Amino acid sequence: MRSETPSNRSNNAAPGDGLVRVGAIVFIVGAVATLVTVAPLFLGTDPFPTGAYLVSMLMGVGFLIAAAGVLRSIGVQRRQARAAGAGGR
Repeated sequence: MRSETPSNRSNNAAPGDGLVRVGAIVFIVGAVATLVTVAPLFLGTDPFPTGAYLVSMLMGVGFLIAAAGVLRSIGVQRRQARAAGAGGR
């Protein structure tokens, strides 16, 4: 009976999409931390401790995670294209 009812939920997530999403979230956290740590320099208040600047580095980490997801997706698409090309000959 379950197979007769169409599902509204589509699971079209390609390999690497999860890494891109996680990378985007980590990047946004790093970007917000960067804005927060730079703000005292413009406002003339005391700067934040070193730990706050270390959190700002998450921006680069997020970019690398997202790039790894894109590369993984590219690899899977290339393998699929090769398999489709080899099957057609």
